[in-house]
Amino acid sequence: MWQFAAGFVLALAVVTPAALVFYKKLARIRQRHQKYLNEIEELGKLTGELAHEIKNPLSTIKVNLQLISEDIKDSNFGTAGQVGDQRLPRASRKIAIVQKEAERLEQILDGFLRYASRTELQPANVNINDIVSDMIDFYSPQCRSHSITIRHRLYAEPLICKADANMLKQVILNLFINAQQAMNRDGELMIRTARQSAGRLTAKDYAQIQISDTGSGIAAEKLPHIFEAYHSSRPQGCGLGLATAKRIIEAHNGTITVASETGKGTAFTIQLPLAEAGKRS
Repeated sequence: MWQFAAGFVLALAVVTPAALVFYKKLARIRQRHQKYLNEIEELGKLTGELAHEIKNPLSTIKVNLQLISEDIKDSNFGTAGQVGDQRLPRASRKIAIVQKEAERLEQILDGFLRYASRTELQPANVNINDIVSDMIDFYSPQCRSHSITIRHRLYAEPLICKADANMLKQVILNLFINAQQAMNRDGELMIRTARQSAGRLTAKDYAQIQISDTGSGIAAEKLPHIFEAYHSSRPQGCGLGLATAKRIIEAHNGTITVASETGKGTAFTIQLPLAEAGKRS
């Protein structure tokens, strides 16, 4: 017995210093990790403030460009046949180009601010069918103006999720806009909701939203990067819409995936956990 006790004490004497060294290293790693997170948070705050500071003079530039454009249109400078008459139309076109680029820059800044801001949800029990139906009604006039047909099939029963309705509407609207731009005219926008089982390992089921189009599709090599920030398949896209959508859905403990085939169309599928029956009140 004494041999066992002696062996145990010896083993403890060997292991304890090693354990102390390990925990000290772990504490240092945690400290460095927290410092890194603090620096990232501070950087995000600074970049957000910088974007706001850029927006203020940009708004002033836009207003003054509009005023200059109006002055040129109303001006009577130059007389027929003189150089002044030729310069004014050219100046108007150049101002229009600058205005367009200023608006695009403002859109990029707005997208960045939405992406960089923390996704702070205001969750409540909502029926996914109601949210999708509201967005279909809201976007229908836009589809009609582009000769796009909306087809929808919503799940027969309520799909109750604990979610931020406004943020989900933002995601759905972004997917509608992407679909419309991919089709241009005479396409079909298809929306479906369903209830999906997560499988045998868990009792939690999911509400599924699928938004698909008959547009140009996305090339296979671009699909793995579609949700990355500043990745856009459209020349005028800022590349933050889908990245923001992914962040919002993941903040709801959900998933968003994409399937696409060039020349045939694209389908986005969102899955959100259903609220537990006892917590729906």
